[in-house]
Amino acid sequence: MHLNYSEGELKMGIDFNADEVFEIAEQIERNGANFYRSVAKNIVNEEKRKLFINLAEMEDEHEQTFKTLRSQLSEDDKIVTTFDPNGDTENYLRALADTRVFYGKELNTTSLEEILKSAITAEKDSIVFYIGMKEVVPVHIGKQKLDDIIKEEMSHIRLLSSELLSLKK
Repeated sequence: MHLNYSEGELKMGIDFNADEVFEIAEQIERNGANFYRSVAKNIVNEEKRKLFINLAEMEDEHEQTFKTLRSQLSEDDKIVTTFDPNGDTENYLRALADTRVFYGKELNTTSLEEILKSAITAEKDSIVFYIGMKEVVPVHIGKQKLDDIIKEEMSHIRLLSSELLSLKK
């Protein structure tokens, strides 16, 4: 589940425009929210269940932020930079979002420790992706908002790490 972006997979092979990059980000956030809601359904401890529901709601907010940012793109920002009559770029973007961050692997939901470790890894991967995103997001569209989301994802890691450490006490 690790992302291996050297200069950023966003710049390799296929050139992505800002619209496509925001589409990936929206999918990552949807995947994150689905992951946390799925986990919450299987948690008996009410406090822990609420933690995962709150994380899902934060991911929902991030998705809305990316949708808003995407709606502010100019037509130039949306120009497709490669000939793609079969929609291969869109399929690649979906696969990237679905397999790199919060992908639907089988998870041992009986182990809170494993759930937390998987969530921490996925949050780290999303941060790496968003840092790479900054290279293609126009300044006027909201690099600051992207920085804010990165900081929130970092706070998710701190929260999840704290929960993980509390299990070991």
